[in-house]
Amino acid sequence: MKKESNDHRVRITKLLIRRSFTDLLKTKPIQSISVKELSDRAGINRGTFYTHYQDIYALLEEIENEMLIEFSQALEPLLNDSTKKGNLADICNGIFYCLKKNSDMCTFMVGDYNDKELMSKLLNTGKEFCINTYHSLFPKATIKQIEYFYSFVSTGCIGLIRKWIEEGMILPTEEIARMTENMIMSGIGFLENPL
Repeated sequence: MKKESNDHRVRITKLLIRRSFTDLLKTKPIQSISVKELSDRAGINRGTFYTHYQDIYALLEEIENEMLIEFSQALEPLLNDSTKKGNLADICNGIFYCLKKNSDMCTFMVGDYNDKELMSKLLNTGKEFCINTYHSLFPKATIKQIEYFYSFVSTGCIGLIRKWIEEGMILPTEEIARMTENMIMSGIGFLENPL
């Protein structure tokens, strides 16, 4: 019983730390955030922070890793299930659902003090699958053309995600996913008739 109680307290403490951290990241770069400031904002003492994390960067790394794992888990069944394989609507919906669930980190990723490395890791999660799928669907296109198309689409998706986040993620994930799918499919003609 005691372990269960401690686990609950640890989860609550880490949640308070995460929320306080992501709130601070909206207002200043990570280099300007001190453990004292974060601890005060979370309502804990510095010793409690150091019980869970070595420093601010270890906290960021844990949050990023959790998000990447969750992102991969959200995409895995969509990318590997043969009945859904290549179903862009389901893939987009899975992506937007994961982003909405992690809205605190998403706000940080596209904000003034953003983390370009995390955004890059998220984009690369499905890159190989997309390139292989497009190559099988569009045999006339070269790998280089497909890579350029992926870069074009992923950059456009970043802009779309940024706009969605700036508007408070008010559009339902299904609607923004359908919109994304339509935009991608409108541009995919490039691969059918490469230069």
